[in-house]
Amino acid sequence: MAERRRYLSVRGGEWAFAAVGLPLALVGGGYALAVLYAGALLSLTVLGLPFVVAALLGARGLGALHRRLVGRLLGERVEEPAALPRPVGAVARGRVVLTDPVAWRTLLYLVLRLPLGVLGFAAAVALPLGCGWLIGFPLWGRLLEPGPRPNPWLDSASALLGLVLLSAVPGALRALSGANRRLARLLLGPARAQQRVRELETARAALLAENTDQLRRLERDLHDGTQARLVALAITLSLVEDALAPAAGPDLGRLHTLVDRARGQTDDTIAELRRLTRGIHPVALDGGLAEALPGLTATSPVPVTVRLDLRERPGPGVERAVYFCAAELLTNVAKHSGAGSVELSVTAADGRIRLLVRDDGRGGAALGAGTGLTGLAERLAAVDGVLRVDSPPGGPTVVTAELPARL
Repeated sequence: MAERRRYLSVRGGEWAFAAVGLPLALVGGGYALAVLYAGALLSLTVLGLPFVVAALLGARGLGALHRRLVGRLLGERVEEPAALPRPVGAVARGRVVLTDPVAWRTLLYLVLRLPLGVLGFAAAVALPLGCGWLIGFPLWGRLLEPGPRPNPWLDSASALLGLVLLSAVPGALRALSGANRRLARLLLGPARAQQRVRELETARAALLAENTDQLRRLERDLHDGTQARLVALAITLSLVEDALAPAAGPDLGRLHTLVDRARGQTDDTIAELRRLTRGIHPVALDGGLAEALPGLTATSPVPVTVRLDLRERPGPGVERAVYFCAAELLTNVAKHSGAGSVELSVTAADGRIRLLVRDDGRGGAALGAGTGLTGLAERLAAVDGVLRVDSPPGGPTVVTAELPARL
């Protein structure tokens, strides 16, 4: 029953896109074909290049219209491409437009959208009307020719064929809607190179902001913590010097107390510095992930099972990213999941490294849900990594980070 309901469930936007999209498909397909035909004819004249430049700018506008239509009716959000740069001079601007991959891909989309638009209109409008005519064929025949029918089996076959075809309408619409979504994602969004540049810019901005925050926090901790401890140690040493200088001779009891105090302040300062430097570069990583991760999991309040398959050692920057990613994920498990056990596995082979953290908690984790996963995904993107989260309500939660072994 659930499969049948899913098969029959067609969103209103899909019907509207199939019905309303035909005129736009005809206009867009005709525009693209006319541009290609006229551009080829005018390519040997002085009007050829200006015509193609204007036509490509128009294609960008049609692409924006189709992008909004796909977003509103099909629920498929297609990222808007970057705006064209505006260099100085008509020749330079024309060269930018002629080499714009977004405009050429939009022309290809308009050409391919034409047959899909015709098929969609046929599935949403023409096919249901034809099915209604077939199902009502016995009635139409009796109204047009009263009296006994010479071929009564034809009426039954017509009604049966109409019902069969009508049952295929939802599946056809869903298939065509899926094809339109994939086509829009492929051709109406930014080019892969542009999208990659945008992702790297976003990741770089996030990484710079995070590093700035870390530096400010480190400066504050050094000023308010370590510096204060060193000042206290200097004062204690000054008191030791005073205790050695009196005319009656050194006060051994006071000296013993002051030396103990100085030793304790030194130990506290060393521990403070060790804590601060651990956030910059964990000392455990000097021996690689095989030594660092078991030590990290040993401090987790939730029992962790560690599985490592490190056939090759990643680069230092990647090791550091994997280490802090594992630390962040284990912290999230302890704070938010309510899990009783965690499994952490790391595999490094064939130039890729994969970190998987699985817990048996309550689930419901998602990127952007306030558990730090969004920031973690941005930091991984800075090293060309990808974060995937699978956390249905009730659990289990599986978070996978995959990134290249070397940058």
